[in-house]
Amino acid sequence: MARNPSSAPGARIVAALLAALTGCAACGAAARDFTSTRPEARVEYWQQRQATIEAQVADTAQLPAVKLVFVGDSITDFWLLGDDPWIPGRLHGRRIWDESFGGAVPQNRALNIGISGDRTEHLLFRILPKTQGGLGELDAAALAPEFFVLMVGINNSYAPEAPVADSVFEGVLAVMRSLHARKPGARLMLQSILPTSEPARDATVVRPVNARLMALAASPEFAGFSTWLDLFPSFVDAQGRQDARLFVDGLHPSEAGYRVWRDRLVAALARARLREMATN
Repeated sequence: MARNPSSAPGARIVAALLAALTGCAACGAAARDFTSTRPEARVEYWQQRQATIEAQVADTAQLPAVKLVFVGDSITDFWLLGDDPWIPGRLHGRRIWDESFGGAVPQNRALNIGISGDRTEHLLFRILPKTQGGLGELDAAALAPEFFVLMVGINNSYAPEAPVADSVFEGVLAVMRSLHARKPGARLMLQSILPTSEPARDATVVRPVNARLMALAASPEFAGFSTWLDLFPSFVDAQGRQDARLFVDGLHPSEAGYRVWRDRLVAALARARLREMATN
């Protein structure tokens, strides 16, 4: 019987190679639709955020409506994220922000100037007036918030200066003084640093710094315009460790975490306003 040439091993190999080449050609055509195939300048996330903030503070027509200015790093920044842009399936605080701080509740309409990755020194540079060489993010006279809502410092516990707790505390103190100097008519809602997933970091940095910040808010320098909001207890379990259900990665809150934060913050703002009314 004559052998079918197409069934020979060599023929089958050739056919497979042809099919693969044909498939690769098709893949090549599809690949031209991917961002990965096109030249594009690298723009980091923090650069995008900084550009957004600069545009917002330049829009002087919108600034008089701002009652709250949220100040901080990624934990503050991620109030504005819904789906996590880096890890699909993780949710942050956008839905909660829109409900409570996006303008639906006028007395809590907010501007968020948090930027992921910022240490206290970076924040200080951003709020330093342009006349002094900074970015001047608080320079606009039309921006006259009722409250600064501040949480910052945890990033200074990574690649830290020593003593770490002292460095973190002094950085937060410098931010507090700078905020008050920029907008002396604004009150300061000073929030505790949230727990991390590292008990040693919490024990050596977060808890000691929070204790010092609580005392600072009540000190003669700050008591007249500051309110202390201790969020730490709401984010730990019965053993005092970070409640993993409220975080996505051991540091940043989940949507559930931002909801807890929102509930505590809105109540604290209401109490602070009542106290202000009672004293006037």
